[in-house]
Amino acid sequence: MSASGEAARSIPPEVARRVRLVVLDVDGVLTDAGVYVGRLPDGTGVELKRFDIQDGLGVKLLMRAGIVVAFVSGRVSGATVLRARELGVGECHEDAGARKLPLVGEIMERHGVGWDEVAMVGDDLPDLPVLLEVGLPVAVANAQPEVLERAVWSTRSPGGRGAVREFCRELLVARGQWDEVVREYLEEREG
Repeated sequence: MSASGEAARSIPPEVARRVRLVVLDVDGVLTDAGVYVGRLPDGTGVELKRFDIQDGLGVKLLMRAGIVVAFVSGRVSGATVLRARELGVGECHEDAGARKLPLVGEIMERHGVGWDEVAMVGDDLPDLPVLLEVGLPVAVANAQPEVLERAVWSTRSPGGRGAVREFCRELLVARGQWDEVVREYLEEREG
């Protein structure tokens, strides 16, 4: 936080270069925090969430840059698992009690990453225990005041509306990787 109480408008390059793991909260960060619940004619329950397509490409660009991406949610939802699978995110973890700190600790251990090498994007109180530990705490624009207060950097976009893409771009720009990753992505797509 700056002296004015606002998060910085750019991620410090020395902080960005240390990041090896990006942890993304799901509801309120990857989604707009809305959950659509209903029943099929046979009575089977259905839950739908809205994910931003541009956020998905941002996640893929982070992974292309060699950064591990993890989805960590305080809700158990088939929609989250499906989206993670679709994007190729192998670290997708849910805890119905919203105990995220142990989940992130296990991910870090598997990948040999220290707290100063972790960035997390959050929006609400269950994210605070992790945000208080990571080297790069990030908040979406519409995060709760306590989360915004802790953030080193915050997005201009609200959760589920391009905030993750905005963060991915800013992180890769600060690392000096954006242009190269985009070029490689386009070359691969266009042959």
